Amino acid sequence: MPAAATGQYGGVRVIVTGGAGFVGSHVVDALVAQGDEVVVVDNLDAAAHDGPPPWLPDAAEIVWADVADAAVWRRLLPGADAVCHQAAKVGLGVDFADVTAYVHQNDLGTAAPLLVAHELGWTGRFVLASSMVVYGEGAYTCGRHGNVRPGPRDVTDLEAGRFEPPCPVCGQSLRPGLVAESAPVDPRNVYAATKLHQEHLLTAFAREHPGVSAVALRYHNVYGPRMPADTPYAGVASIFRSALAHGRPPRVFEDGGQRRDFVHVSDVARANVLALGATGPVPAVLNIASGRPATLLEMAVALADAHGEGLAPEVVGGYRLGDVRHVTASTALAREALGFDAQVGLAEGMAAFAAAPLRPAPRRR
Repeated sequence: MPAAATGQYGGVRVIVTGGAGFVGSHVVDALVAQGDEVVVVDNLDAAAHDGPPPWLPDAAEIVWADVADAAVWRRLLPGADAVCHQAAKVGLGVDFADVTAYVHQNDLGTAAPLLVAHELGWTGRFVLASSMVVYGEGAYTCGRHGNVRPGPRDVTDLEAGRFEPPCPVCGQSLRPGLVAESAPVDPRNVYAATKLHQEHLLTAFAREHPGVSAVALRYHNVYGPRMPADTPYAGVASIFRSALAHGRPPRVFEDGGQRRDFVHVSDVARANVLALGATGPVPAVLNIASGRPATLLEMAVALADAHGEGLAPEVVGGYRLGDVRHVTASTALAREALGFDAQVGLAEGMAAFAAAPLRPAPRRR
């Protein structure tokens, strides 16, 4: 294991934003288990929550508040050793009308703690939950032109069922590969734009504050217990899981050949703990993924088989505007910097997820 990951982080005070949510609550559990003093800050967004969840440990201090409120940070940040910033509005959203909510929760929700850290001269470690959506399309190779970056897919092609992005130079078919942290970024929806801006805010802050160690973890497709169910902001694994729970087969868009990296939430929580406990410098951004890509259809089949009710996935064509075709990650840098390797494989993870409880959909208000 590299030197950066050898430190123990038990017994310190860590603020976990979004700690009532999907990934955040698992991070809270892991930190409490190793003896940290944990403060959860969460606004219980009505789009994802129907009141306080039952899984928050008694050992954690709970603060129901908006992370975009600087006054909250002026009260909580003094004495904190680290911030694990999971709070965000996630998913593609419903339409562009979501833009101000995304900017408030994601951009301002990151600017506020950084502003207060600046005011206080705070030093510590700041770990940000980012996302693979900042890449846009993943890595591709053209047989004639080498590594290329295809632009957004054309609606005409999508309507005609031509889902693979062509080479932007010659129009020929491409071979998808693994995207590294050094790849160009190309956010293609409001959520992606806000996640990239969060990263940029943190990077700008860290350059001016050498006493703060900062890293953004670019999560790939996280799944597992406590995922939100039946909301426009849920991930595809949750959508498929909800369909099966209601006796419906998963409906797979396009031809099912979209490649993603599905990483179990327990592995993502462990990556956060490693990042918080690193004793040396770490890169500014790290991919957090399983390192074992799968197609959406393969994931849907694994989940349906584990569910065991004979509901085979249905490939229905169609598309979601703003989705990319393939994006899968190289995890080499996270292994080198943190000693991180995912431990839960797709078959094992989906077998457990098929019976795992989801977070109930909030009642309409």
